[in-house]
Amino acid sequence: MEIGFIISSILLVAFAILATYDGLYLHLMKYRLPNYRQSKTEHITHTLRAILFPAILYFVFISSSPEYFYFGLLLVFIDIITVGIDAYSEENSRLWMGGLPRWEYILHLFVNGFHFATISVFLVLKIRLEAGSVVIVNGFEEVASYSAFSWLVINLIPGAIIVALLHLLLNFQKPRNSWNGLLDRFIKKPHSAKTMVKSR
Repeated sequence: MEIGFIISSILLVAFAILATYDGLYLHLMKYRLPNYRQSKTEHITHTLRAILFPAILYFVFISSSPEYFYFGLLLVFIDIITVGIDAYSEENSRLWMGGLPRWEYILHLFVNGFHFATISVFLVLKIRLEAGSVVIVNGFEEVASYSAFSWLVINLIPGAIIVALLHLLLNFQKPRNSWNGLLDRFIKKPHSAKTMVKSR
């Protein structure tokens, strides 16, 4: 069980780093996907996943209530469906930039791989089959590596909520204008104004 939580912690850290680079820097800062009508569906799926992530962190990894845990599993299922919609939309979503770069496609594979691998390893530790019934394990306090894992999860939640709120706000024109103005001071626009198609 010790090694399970260590592996989960490593996977979660890898996911957090890559997801921040991909979801925050590439999508919202470098490419500014919310500015493009073609990318609207992709940004909506990103927004939904950004909202789901802190909820999954709490309900799946932290909550000790079986009912909350099952609700967390429902959120994971919704997240999986959203990933499929996101992947399906990316071909049309990135036409304005000549298609999704191959290296970013590979990055998406790693991001989602680390994300769902973290959940999978944790589920192996959390769920047991005993005498033909499903038992939800609580109280990992005796496992030394669990304290480090739970500390990591708890400290990721505030940042994840901030990123979710940013994604949500950028679905609206006025916050997008303010965000673009802020970015223009520090980051060069990815394309000329002639190629930009604003969201409605």
